[in-house]
Amino acid sequence: MYNAGKIIIGIVIFLALITAPFWYNLGRPSAPPKLEIGTQEKQCVESKAFMQAKHMVLLDQWRDEVVRDGKRIYVNSTGKQFNMSLQNTCTKCHSSKTKFCDRCHTYLNVAPNCWDCHIAPKEQEKLAGRSDK
Repeated sequence: MYNAGKIIIGIVIFLALITAPFWYNLGRPSAPPKLEIGTQEKQCVESKAFMQAKHMVLLDQWRDEVVRDGKRIYVNSTGKQFNMSLQNTCTKCHSSKTKFCDRCHTYLNVAPNCWDCHIAPKEQEKLAGRSDK
């Protein structure tokens, strides 16, 4: 094999060029999305830190308990009771799917399957200077 050195150098250069974007961005976090909660409530079912880290675990737990056990009331860590419902509890406060759910899930590159069964909340737009009486 007369050209083995040239082939190996070519492969190394090719791999360096292909992986350059990954090396360039290594250790550079992108800015997290700005979430618009759109809530009127002052308290979520659990603390902000808990919800950021484990909201899908909580929603999966709710799904299993409601569907399999018929349990419908969730008692949070402070003893307050909530209805276990994505549509009637969560979307009551987080009414904008695109400005809240989608921004974070897109940032983290996850695709939850909540809306396969549940109806996505309708986007509510604020109309400036208009009052419906």
